[in-house]
Amino acid sequence: MTTVDAGTALRANSGPAPAARSGGFNFARSKAVAMTELRQFATSKDHWIPMVFLGILFFVFIPGVLLGSIASLGESATVQSIAETVDAMPGQASQAVAGLGPQARASYILAVVLFAPVSVVVPLTISSAIGAATIVGEREKGTGEFLAHSPAGVRELFVGKLVASFVPGYTTALVGFGLYSLMVNLIAGPAVGRWFFPTTTWLVLIGLTIPAFLMIGLAIVVRVSARVSSTAAAQQIAGIISIPLIGLAYSQANGSISGGIRPALITAAIAWAVAAFTTWRGVLSVKRSRLLTVLDDG
Repeated sequence: MTTVDAGTALRANSGPAPAARSGGFNFARSKAVAMTELRQFATSKDHWIPMVFLGILFFVFIPGVLLGSIASLGESATVQSIAETVDAMPGQASQAVAGLGPQARASYILAVVLFAPVSVVVPLTISSAIGAATIVGEREKGTGEFLAHSPAGVRELFVGKLVASFVPGYTTALVGFGLYSLMVNLIAGPAVGRWFFPTTTWLVLIGLTIPAFLMIGLAIVVRVSARVSSTAAAQQIAGIISIPLIGLAYSQANGSISGGIRPALITAAIAWAVAAFTTWRGVLSVKRSRLLTVLDDG
């Protein structure tokens, strides 16, 4: 964020500075912070070109190759072994392909389960990379002092930067989800006999569960960004934080796919409760002085 852009946006949505620092939460100021960050992101090819490449690679190219391979293998032993995996799965997965041939069952299991890690890894990777630089990046660019004395309160700055980090990752997930769904139905739909993706469970996962896990990760990453001395350090810590979150989200997604809609809704509710708690803790932990320098917790 540049000083000029940030100043214009914040002053246009601000009242007296003291009120911003001591009063309630001001959505207009928080939105100004988020929109300024997003405009800077949109004009930076170094950020969005890798994001587009990553999305195409994992949402379209790799799944397309794998699903196309199943279609070309026919009724081979490999396809038979994959099909047996569906037969062993409990709940809706096995019921959805009951009575279909091995190729249809293999295509179904790959299409439905293959998307689980991709839907978690890609958006969390993108958002974490952006979120890691949100606050420490201001200090490195020399704009931290301006924000520290801006009309926006600490809570408004934190939430604005959280939203600005969330939007690119989740947008990638939604666009990728749409492209993946179209590709799956075009490639695997004829074998299954219908357009079958997305399933109801996947609509819950992509609409509720995935964004909750994104918010959990970003609340921690943005908080870390306020405490470290460099963007490189923040990105390293963000990578460490992302690994267990990816594993947890992946396991929950797979469990929901096997169990059906009810476990998916329960998982989403728990994830959003945790997201609310981590965001609240993040807001409390970030001090205005951290935009200027790195301080200890005391």
